Amino acid sequence: MKINMVIDNVILLASLNDSEAARDFAAMLPLTLELNDYAATEKISDLPAKLSVEGSPEGTRALKGDIAFYAPWGNLAIFYKDSGYAAGLVTLGQLDSIEKLPLNRSSFMATFELVEKG
Repeated sequence: MKINMVIDNVILLASLNDSEAARDFAAMLPLTLELNDYAATEKISDLPAKLSVEGSPEGTRALKGDIAFYAPWGNLAIFYKDSGYAAGLVTLGQLDSIEKLPLNRSSFMATFELVEKG
């Protein structure tokens, strides 16, 4: 599935994987969230509801550009740096244009929109 992440009228393209968690996230779209910096590694925001982690690994390592769900906290995470393994972290997809993410801001609003179902 293809999605757009829109920040200040700038469109960042992304692809979601075919996991149950990613399908749950896509079902929430369109969705506007305030993303906040966390650990100088990722931008995070609480989601309005938890995503299903059925069939997902118990955890994973995050790579720069990953869109992920951190199940213990129920939040969305956009990684702008690689991060070590975290139990409860579920990869939802990949941001295609990570260089457009406003890293100089501690927080910003972003709208996630479904572009096409795969």
